[in-house]
Amino acid sequence: MWFNRDVQKTLRTLLVLLSILGVVVSALALQVHYSTKLEPCDINAHWDCGIVNHSSYSSIHGVPVAAVGIAGYLLIGLLALLRKRDWTLAAAVAGLCYALYLSHVEASILQVWCLYCVISQCIVASIVILAAVSLAGRPKRQSTP
Repeated sequence: MWFNRDVQKTLRTLLVLLSILGVVVSALALQVHYSTKLEPCDINAHWDCGIVNHSSYSSIHGVPVAAVGIAGYLLIGLLALLRKRDWTLAAAVAGLCYALYLSHVEASILQVWCLYCVISQCIVASIVILAAVSLAGRPKRQSTP
């Protein structure tokens, strides 16, 4: 199965737009990471971005996870623009795996959820699906005898 150029272009556009949305959501989470104010998603005892973004799990060797998210989304968007479908999918799967790990931390260890993190996880899951569809729908290369 393969898609025509218009379908591939639409998929690529959606991947780039979702990547941009991921950058925005990650930037909002990064703002919370450095903020000391009452957070906009401090909803109740189960939904509080401040608790999540100030926990020991919110940084990797001093780098905020949200900053890693921004870089990851930029990489995915760039790979999609460059039509590197296999690398786009690989980067998105890596991002989804880490997001799932962070969701485990929120659910099992912190026992509180960050709205921005959940939105980001939905975005990266959508990117994985679209990247897989794009990769599956590319024309097969003809082998030369």
